[in-house]
Amino acid sequence: MKEVSSSTWVFQIMILFILIFSCFLVLVLNYNKAYRIKNNMISIIEINDGITKNSLSLINNVLRGEGYKNTGVCPTDEIGWYGATDLDGGYEEAQSKTRYLFCFKKYKTLEDDVYYEIKVFYEFTLPFLGPISVFPITGRTDNFFGSSEQLGTQ
Repeated sequence: MKEVSSSTWVFQIMILFILIFSCFLVLVLNYNKAYRIKNNMISIIEINDGITKNSLSLINNVLRGEGYKNTGVCPTDEIGWYGATDLDGGYEEAQSKTRYLFCFKKYKTLEDDVYYEIKVFYEFTLPFLGPISVFPITGRTDNFFGSSEQLGTQ
């Protein structure tokens, strides 16, 4: 009887480690998905010379295709941050305690170039507990001249 109870404990410990490893694997894959979305958004913005109606439409198509539905709060301590309200091209100036799909801000350099900073969100959730916390993932485009059709100008 002693051997049966000790093998049961070993079996339970093995199941616990398999569950921990599975949770870690899911966490890493979802985090990787958020980084891939951020990188795709940066590429689209750079190719279209800024956030224009065309680039916003392409970004929304990428988000729909990836099944992205995470939301988070945009920074409101700086003026100029905009948040996407939906995947149909709606955006507004960021307001405190309002959750957005992604955020962007346009910066101008001394050489009259522009660059964008974007934030997408990774929501850490556990199946039985629900959402635990939201982490912003920030990215920055390279400097470029910029299109005259850019949205979100200061």
